[in-house]
Amino acid sequence: MKSTAKIICFLLLCVVFFQSCKLGRFVFYNFANITDYKIFPYRTIETSSSPFIFPEARHPKLPEDIETDNNNEPFDAYLDRTKTVAFLVIQDDSIQYERYFNKYAKESIVASFSMAKSITSMLIGIAIEEGKIQSVNEPVTNYIPELKPNGFGTVTIKHLLQMTSGLDFNESYTNPFGHAATFYYGTNLRKAINKLKLKDAPGEKFDYTSGTTQLLGLVLERALRTQTISSYLEEKIWKPLGMEYDATWSLDRKKDGLEKTFCCLNARARDFAKLGRLYLRNGNWDGTQIIPEQWVKASTKLDTAEHSAPFYQYQWWLTKNAEQFYAQGILGQYIFVDPHKNLIIVRLGEKTSKVNWPRLIAQVANSY
Repeated sequence: MKSTAKIICFLLLCVVFFQSCKLGRFVFYNFANITDYKIFPYRTIETSSSPFIFPEARHPKLPEDIETDNNNEPFDAYLDRTKTVAFLVIQDDSIQYERYFNKYAKESIVASFSMAKSITSMLIGIAIEEGKIQSVNEPVTNYIPELKPNGFGTVTIKHLLQMTSGLDFNESYTNPFGHAATFYYGTNLRKAINKLKLKDAPGEKFDYTSGTTQLLGLVLERALRTQTISSYLEEKIWKPLGMEYDATWSLDRKKDGLEKTFCCLNARARDFAKLGRLYLRNGNWDGTQIIPEQWVKASTKLDTAEHSAPFYQYQWWLTKNAEQFYAQGILGQYIFVDPHKNLIIVRLGEKTSKVNWPRLIAQVANSY
């Protein structure tokens, strides 16, 4: 009996160890999953007492069958096979198509992963409008002075927004000692940020890195002073948009934690769709300007004047000629907006299943 008790105590200590440090978390959980909101500490973002509900279309138009390997496959079956857990098509403010798979439902929480980058950009735009941040041309060292010795004196907030900062950051999620694992599984983001360096001069080329958005998160936290990023999202976006459900934002640690702004906003498909509706309407929500219209347009327009990529602006991805734009997460999470069709598509999944989702979603949008 004593030996059994010792084994149980040892196993419990192992679990505590695994959950309390980066390497332990990496070994125990192995790879990012849409249920990772369960393993990290978090702050809650409360919803409004008067939620906005998308009505169902009277005569919904369903997506066409998908052609795969010279065969037509029912769209529902295709989504199920490709590890989709939620797919919504909303046009003219009405739900045309809404399906959930693998025991998921409209109430099911899904981790956003890098869709949170686009949401972080929203909050930066609001903070600039309110004067908490002066402009996109400010050096990040105005807010993170400890990075001056690391050469960040000429890196601006705009460089971060456009992913042209020149940051030296290993984006690999399979390397337990790389930057991405440290930022995702680590327990001290501020300390990790303080170690960052540059590999290129800022403003020279596009290089997508999660560390870049986490720098934006620390800029935002410093600009907000006494308010957390989660409470700012709650006050400025979540409640004004009438989200149907509370959300959470994962932190690096429980005490004095910092939001993982490069990922990890945990919410439901319909509420993600409302964020798309907000940008579809140039930041205006039923008569109230939530995000400055100029910010939305700057975030979603084709602009390579300062060596930014033709497919990326202010933490949003753009399709060819910037006709559509979208937020994107690593496992195939998407908030896709087509202004010309007055249409929003949300896809949430357990995997990408090697599908080119931007192209497929654009095809679905073009069929409406």
